Amino acid sequence: MSFDPDLAEIRFGCGLSPVLAPAKSTKAILAALSGPDKMAARFPIESFETFQGRMLERARQSAIRRKDRGSPASRAATKAIRRLNQTARIDAAGWFGQTLMRRTWTENGLRERLAHFWGDHFTARGKTGVLRRATSPYIEDAIRPHLAGRFEELLIAAVKHPLFLHYLDQQNSVGPNSAVATRRKKNTGLNENLAREVLELHTLGVDGPYTQQDVRQLAELFTGLTFQIRTGFKFNKHFAEPGVKTVLGKEYGGGPARLRDIHAVLRDLARHPATARHLCWKLAVHFVSDTPTEALVVAMTRRYDESRGDLMQVYETLLNHPDAWIPAGNIKQPIDFVGSACRALAVAPELIAEFDERALQLNIIQPMGLMGQIWERPEGPDGWPEEDRQWVTPQGIAARLQWAVAVPQVLQPDLPDPRDFVRTALGARSSAATAFAAKAAESRADGIGLILASPAFQRQ
Repeated sequence: MSFDPDLAEIRFGCGLSPVLAPAKSTKAILAALSGPDKMAARFPIESFETFQGRMLERARQSAIRRKDRGSPASRAATKAIRRLNQTARIDAAGWFGQTLMRRTWTENGLRERLAHFWGDHFTARGKTGVLRRATSPYIEDAIRPHLAGRFEELLIAAVKHPLFLHYLDQQNSVGPNSAVATRRKKNTGLNENLAREVLELHTLGVDGPYTQQDVRQLAELFTGLTFQIRTGFKFNKHFAEPGVKTVLGKEYGGGPARLRDIHAVLRDLARHPATARHLCWKLAVHFVSDTPTEALVVAMTRRYDESRGDLMQVYETLLNHPDAWIPAGNIKQPIDFVGSACRALAVAPELIAEFDERALQLNIIQPMGLMGQIWERPEGPDGWPEEDRQWVTPQGIAARLQWAVAVPQVLQPDLPDPRDFVRTALGARSSAATAFAAKAAESRADGIGLILASPAFQRQ
């Protein structure tokens, strides 16, 4: 198989559009990916740096509430905290709308798909307070700027991010022989979560060549990685475990605790052959098939190794490999299904901007939850499942069918003629049977629903 513009938009982008032409080559797709992030500028999402202001204000109000419980000031602080949480929840729904519009109007769908893929690879969620709404700002700061660079830079940015450290319980990890532990004369707690997930999920893979001793040593090396609400990331040398640590047979540290030793181990992990294989397999599974060919994975892995983790070269190998263009791809995750439907309908940004939180919840976010994907809330640090069987469930399929018939008329009041829309949405995948069914539907809404619910539209 070779390059096909329609399939490229469906499999490596966000779907076909009636107003945006497909890219004409893989070279054009990659050139756009390495260019400016136009969608982030057009549909902005709050940065985490700005989001920290919410955290700081909540901390201030919490201090007031604790100071004199039951007083008028304390009661006012409680109300202020509720307003802060409510505002963050409402704004997070708006950021979802911006994410959806990026997919709808981008001329480089690969960027949006990769932002979702790597944001899921480095899953991070807030557990308390306003931090529960911080995932979009985290992705905006730690993930999107590094999509087209080297994996080691993406890895370092994610691991050092305050939300990532919070999610994996790292901010209070203290070395048993650190200055703090010695001063307090007790072991205040070494956290192994971050080290284990970095090795198992983010670099070498679950079957990677590491031992529990490597986990322990990496955890000790990671001590000192923390953050402060006011300033963000901080390396606290007083928390850091002194001495040499050995990870995968290589020694790090030994002198005064230094952040550069942590950078060094992360770069070595990023360049490890097991990491190359693990990441390339994940990319092939996500974009092509639950069972990608060995030839495709090997070609991508070789390019990763040769380029020392240059992600653009890995993407180039993926897009130019004939095995990436097999006719039948994966079942779309709910965000991909809903996003590609909005793109095919050319949903107006003005309409989404007018939606309040309730409208977004009722029409998109809650239905996606019924499809099996609660936005930005995967069950664990391994993110969303990739296997088709996880998405092809009775409840999930029923939710997709119901959404396809009921919601497009809300998102696009002037629905297109199904006879035209079948080509718009499916391109060369349009079949005579689907076209006939859409034409024979009792209403435009039913016809559009039949097309969006068709097996051809459900697959990447």
